[in-house]
Amino acid sequence: MAASFSASSPSSARVVSPTLLLLLLASFACHCRSAPAGAQVTGLPGFGGAQLPSKHYAGYVTVDEKLGSRLFYYLVESERDPAEDPLVLWLNGGPGCSSFDGFVYEHGPFNFESGGSAGSLPKLHLNPYSWSTVSSVIYLDSPAGVGLSYAKDKSKAYTTGDLHTAHDLHTFLLKWFQLYPEFLKNPFYIAGESYAGIYIPTLSHKVVKGIHEGVKPAINFKGYMVGNGVCDTVFDGNAIETSTACQGNDWNDSSSDKCRTAVSKVDEVIAGLNIYNILEPCYHSKNIKEVAPQNSRTPQSFRDLGVTDKPLPVRTRMLGRAWPLRASVRAGRVPSWQELGASVPCMNDEVATAWLNNDSVRSAIHAEPFIIRMFEAAIIIDIFIYFICFSDDHDMCVPYTGSEAWTASLGYRVVDSWRPWFADEEVSGYTQVYENGLTFATIKGAGHTVPEYKPQEALAFYSRWLAGSKL
Repeated sequence: MAASFSASSPSSARVVSPTLLLLLLASFACHCRSAPAGAQVTGLPGFGGAQLPSKHYAGYVTVDEKLGSRLFYYLVESERDPAEDPLVLWLNGGPGCSSFDGFVYEHGPFNFESGGSAGSLPKLHLNPYSWSTVSSVIYLDSPAGVGLSYAKDKSKAYTTGDLHTAHDLHTFLLKWFQLYPEFLKNPFYIAGESYAGIYIPTLSHKVVKGIHEGVKPAINFKGYMVGNGVCDTVFDGNAIETSTACQGNDWNDSSSDKCRTAVSKVDEVIAGLNIYNILEPCYHSKNIKEVAPQNSRTPQSFRDLGVTDKPLPVRTRMLGRAWPLRASVRAGRVPSWQELGASVPCMNDEVATAWLNNDSVRSAIHAEPFIIRMFEAAIIIDIFIYFICFSDDHDMCVPYTGSEAWTASLGYRVVDSWRPWFADEEVSGYTQVYENGLTFATIKGAGHTVPEYKPQEALAFYSRWLAGSKL
């Protein structure tokens, strides 16, 4: 029943006092936006005191009371319509990579500029290709021990596995939606890259199973997306072919001398390449190098490979599938780089590390004051398969050839044959669509972390996927 004002006498109509109306409006407002008290981020150091482009919230959710495991999240509300736009959970891979990798370097609301000296506070500039322009995004550090997430019982919590990680992630989602019930009606998606090719399908399975079993709160789950996703040793391991010496099983079977020699020769030849983007050196400059001379007869589209719209230099490379050993992922325990006493090749995350370890930043985002490493935690690996993926075409870490092979191996009928897809009237990659909602797509000229190298094309792909449109 709606209340109304009237200028007539009390006998002809009910009069609602302004005070009561304000209380009613406040009640409705609180019902619509019920974020936890103190969770809102009101400003970010490095952004010059400017108003954030949308509302941000951050904090911890306890997923295991016994071990004291607390996962840190950072929510960026959509800049367009947070009440209606999709909500997306973003997970970086590793295993053991902080999802602030995606926030800082890939598709977060800001481009981060180095402060100029080691440890100095970076400067933040608005990112016109942020995924928060079309959706709300939760950046989550998982499992406990990664990034800003932690546990009191480190000895037990920091040795984990894929199934346990999926369980904790599902627990996180159920508790998070209790804290933010206003998002329960929004279409919900799970997205990520690299080793999240394992995290995402196992979590998606838990979410779907929970929906079928009537677990509350009911999540409005619509789909998931994996970029350059890990699959298994067969498809990923054999994506870089050597020769017939290994009979098509080069990375997984080095039993013969002939095969071992062939694999060693390939390792020797590609040793100097940046495996995350073979067009780029290990250490990037702001200048884009020429792939071919300007007077070359090579098509312009080929000469533009590797060119990026990113206004700031692309960072030195992060780790991905081969972390921390340059080999395909196998079942068993993967040690951290700290345990190996080795440095990370082609990698420099100084900007993210300097920003996230700054005391004022920690205070602003409600994070605990311990030292963050962008890559942490020991993981016990179980191998599973995922369902939908996109892939750059210049990544040697998780080559698109492996992703293309496993999607085809599922045996689904092709409903949209291999063709180019376009962004800004330019060929941006190629795609093939199968029945049962499976889409495979490439992004031309990108590296392992697609939005970092091709932000405009990544946003175009992402926006169409969320809208259910064809590429």
